[in-house]
Amino acid sequence: MTHPNARRVSLDGKVAIITGASRGIGRAIAERLASEGAKLELVARDRARLDALVRELPDAVAHVADVASEDDVERVVRDVLERRGRVDVLINNAGIGVFGPIEKTSWDDFVKVLHVNAGGTFLLSRAVVDPMRRQGAGDILNIASVVGSKGYREQAVYGASKHAVIGLTKALAVELHGTGVRVRAISPGGVATDLIREARPDLSLDGLIRPEDIADIVAFLLTAPATAVIDNVNVRRAGNEPWF
Repeated sequence: MTHPNARRVSLDGKVAIITGASRGIGRAIAERLASEGAKLELVARDRARLDALVRELPDAVAHVADVASEDDVERVVRDVLERRGRVDVLINNAGIGVFGPIEKTSWDDFVKVLHVNAGGTFLLSRAVVDPMRRQGAGDILNIASVVGSKGYREQAVYGASKHAVIGLTKALAVELHGTGVRVRAISPGGVATDLIREARPDLSLDGLIRPEDIADIVAFLLTAPATAVIDNVNVRRAGNEPWF
């Protein structure tokens, strides 16, 4: 006999904010959630790419914004709540990287990466917590990275920012436990995006994780039965050794 709560959760009609949505992992997530019937609120800085994507997807709205700007984030969430009346899903995906030896890395670069990767995750999460609490339900999914758990040469700044994302995720998951709001992280290894080309120009794109693979994992986490919760997903390239 099938347990009554073991049915797949539907995303049809759910309101989802996705940051960094104009390309790479964010775009793949947007396309995947659109196929599930979600109402999309897409955030990015590249207006041309964002507008082009919105034209391809049903019930999608573009927000040209900087996730590291408190004013921009508050404007986006306020606009979503005024139009949709709720926020069901937040995907914190926007991210940048600076790579190279630490002695050649400027303080400004360090601050910029932390502001976008960790600061953006903080600002968006903070902005949606109260609406989700009032609803008694919500999902915050943070796209972290293998570098949030492991150290990599010439990735000190990027690694620090993703360690911060993991730390935020852990703390918020505990803080919001029992409210109906679930906070989780996905930590991929090398994904075939523009960022990996900058971070690891030595890698061939063949054999890397595809953005669509991460999008499928996002959809799985959001639609899995409510009887079990997956807090963190580590995703490695098929050819790499296990992390443990």
